[in-house]
Amino acid sequence: MALNPPQFPANHRSFSTTVILLLLLLLSFLHHHSAAAGHDYRDALHKSILFFEGQRSGKLPPNQRIRWRRDSAMHDGASAGVDLTGGYYDAGDNVKFGFPMAFTATLLSWSIIDFGRNMRVAGELDNAVASLKWATDYLLKATAHEGVVYVQVGDPSSDHSCWERPEDMDTLRTAYKVDANHPGSDVAGETAAALAAASIVFRSRNPAYSNLLLNRAIKVFEFADRHRGPYTSSLEYAACPFYCDVNGFQDELLWGAAWLHKASRRREYKEYIVRNEVVLRAGDTINEFGWDNKHAGINVLLSKEVLMGRASDLKSFQINADTFICSLLPGINSHAQVQYSPGGLIFKSGGSNMQHVTSLSFLLLAYSNYISHAKHVISCGATSASPSLLKRLARRQVDYILGDNPLRMSYMVGYGPRYPERIHHRASSLPSLEAHPSRIRCKDGTRYYLSPAPNPNLLVGAVVGGPNSSDYFPDSRPFFQESEPTTYINAPLVGLLAYFSVHP
Repeated sequence: MALNPPQFPANHRSFSTTVILLLLLLLSFLHHHSAAAGHDYRDALHKSILFFEGQRSGKLPPNQRIRWRRDSAMHDGASAGVDLTGGYYDAGDNVKFGFPMAFTATLLSWSIIDFGRNMRVAGELDNAVASLKWATDYLLKATAHEGVVYVQVGDPSSDHSCWERPEDMDTLRTAYKVDANHPGSDVAGETAAALAAASIVFRSRNPAYSNLLLNRAIKVFEFADRHRGPYTSSLEYAACPFYCDVNGFQDELLWGAAWLHKASRRREYKEYIVRNEVVLRAGDTINEFGWDNKHAGINVLLSKEVLMGRASDLKSFQINADTFICSLLPGINSHAQVQYSPGGLIFKSGGSNMQHVTSLSFLLLAYSNYISHAKHVISCGATSASPSLLKRLARRQVDYILGDNPLRMSYMVGYGPRYPERIHHRASSLPSLEAHPSRIRCKDGTRYYLSPAPNPNLLVGAVVGGPNSSDYFPDSRPFFQESEPTTYINAPLVGLLAYFSVHP
């Protein structure tokens, strides 16, 4: 259901006074950015992509640049008679969660699709594509058998009870799957989206691989749509409380269809979106975007065609996108679902806040380009949102991450003179195999976890969960919500940094 942009109630103040007050508030919010010293966005881009090499699972390639990592989880899938080696560890643990990994791949693809030219100028396009392919190669393995999607490798309970290197881990490597009798439309829908989006990236680079990705995406989406249900109902004991699908599977079906529409140009996917817009609750929670909730992303993605004048039947999605943008503007909506810290950081309740910062900022930047080309200005009640304003808001968030914040520290490891040194990350916090060749067993790693010493291995480019709503950050491993990096924090940041590396 389409939602109208928010309107301000009439009151005794004059319209012109309201506009002036709102503009002053926005200018005050953005003043810190304009006064801040410039950042080396190209260096930050390089490091944000390098981070993914530290998250790799499986057999590492000869050109591996993070050298303190070694091969790990070389028998993943063997217990189920399949090959599930490779892919990424999602965060600071040693489990391969398929839901956030697929979302990571989708956002890496979107970053490359929209900002690949900027990456080429910065000399990082090949590295970005390689980081994407590491994920899609794994997703192809996870979907190799029709009607089955392997969605997780590793028992999270046993994994989280240990603090050990991925190269040493001896915890259960159970392979979890969804199928016709145990549906998982959410994770399957996201996997279809990831494969479809990646097929666009590889269309000209590797046509055969692109076709493989697209054909697999079609089959996985058909499976997700035919056997509807959330994967947490089938695998709650494995997925929760780590990656429970709280939002439902409906948004992932629309998200998968949207990317298949973009990748295949087949009429059936656009018709699916229009036909299921109400049934799949397209107008719900339009201010959210992340691994569990795709609504804002769906609206922004589909709006591009509307703004280009090619899809008037998708107009409701563009109205939703405009409403979403208005909800992000500080001071515009007194009932906004997005809050800002005193230092100006987007803040949402729950853990790992930087995932919201980078994903919402990515949408701000992407949409600013779409409306710029269409010469569209968003009406937000008594004021308006121009493309330049959206870009400034997005850059303000990026600059906060890189050090323009009350603590004057970068939240990207290895960037700037001061950054987190005790991140919640097993491989980074334990001695490398080169430094400590003998095995460090499950409970033997506890002393490293509790140590106040900095991590011995620098996970360059890792962006941590970030400070709390008061801009306070405890640089301590046990504070995992603040100190743990994730792949889905970095994936949209790659696109942001690519753009600003060329447009500082």
